[in-house]
Amino acid sequence: MSSEAYAQKAEQYLKLNDKYLEDAYALIAKEDFVQASEKLWGAAAEIVKAIAARRGFVIKSHAELYKFVSKLGTELEEPELVRLFSLASTLHQNFYEDWLPPETVMDHAEAVKELVVKLKRVL
Repeated sequence: MSSEAYAQKAEQYLKLNDKYLEDAYALIAKEDFVQASEKLWGAAAEIVKAIAARRGFVIKSHAELYKFVSKLGTELEEPELVRLFSLASTLHQNFYEDWLPPETVMDHAEAVKELVVKLKRVL
């Protein structure tokens, strides 16, 4: 894949990140916490994929997402990134199981927002 193709992928991931965050907060306002959970997970995954694409990598699995976030945490001396990303992953599980209380979804939503802010600085 060319560097231009990676750059286009990164932009696509960033657009999805913004869309998913916006959608998530609209769903929270409607008290649809299950759907909001998946949008929040998507926002977290897309920002990670955007950084990877900018660096010439394509992430294709959950394992690769976690490895890349761990690498970023070490590289940026921000171990908090792994914790924030893990909270996003819990939201992904909630989409399938619907077991998190609304307050927890809202708390984790703030964690995803924090993760996105931290990672956008890297771009």
